[in-house]
Amino acid sequence: MTTSVLVTGGAGRIGRVLTDALADRYDFRVLDRDPIAPERLPAGVDPAAVFVGDITDRALVAEAIAGCAAVIHLAGDPRPEAGWPSVLENNIDGTHTVYRAAMDAGVERIIFASSNHAVRGYETPERLPQLYEADDDFRLDGTERLRPGNLYGLSKATGELLGRWVHDETGIAVMNVRVGNLTLGHPPVAYPRGQAMWLSGRDCVQLFDRCLQAEYDYGTVYGISANDRRYYSLAPGRELLGYEPADNAAEWDGTSRR
Repeated sequence: MTTSVLVTGGAGRIGRVLTDALADRYDFRVLDRDPIAPERLPAGVDPAAVFVGDITDRALVAEAIAGCAAVIHLAGDPRPEAGWPSVLENNIDGTHTVYRAAMDAGVERIIFASSNHAVRGYETPERLPQLYEADDDFRLDGTERLRPGNLYGLSKATGELLGRWVHDETGIAVMNVRVGNLTLGHPPVAYPRGQAMWLSGRDCVQLFDRCLQAEYDYGTVYGISANDRRYYSLAPGRELLGYEPADNAAEWDGTSRR
């Protein structure tokens, strides 16, 4: 039987990459705040499985999640410069609504698209710019304390803590993926931080697929490729999920397109 998975924010960049690539493995449902034009409907997603509305709409979220075994929660205001009213409503209240619905529906796992901004406060003036160089040995591995660099990062940190509470209350498996910088079909950005953060399309697909397949309780991993310049450790992804990224921003050859 194919696993049913709700993807919130499923019409966005990450959602489309995942649903396009994995539609033959999972029965995807998509929840997005805006209607999706037929030509933009993710491959393999039944139009009847698309729900349009806000993630703070409890009834809609409950309808979308009913019968699902897993949730990939991508929806929210993605702007690093987002202000408090928006992150409170879209990223904090919205995540709480989705998680409450997941608890009520008895889902087995939640995969949360957190962000590098939840720990951007570690990019201090004393560590820059050498932090982005390949020979710098500073690494964040997911066990460090949250240290958001802006209100958007604060909202993502809150989402991680909500996931911790959900797991402890219910036993639902929760994986936080601190996503770096997903770019598709062209070379990674040239500036050092962008290369350190890069996540290729095929590595993104592999990572979230492993989040849906691996056995874990609660964890945090970094969503980046095997970049020379990285200052995030890939060890948690390997140990918890079996994630083995194939791409490297320093050696990009165009094969990572999805």
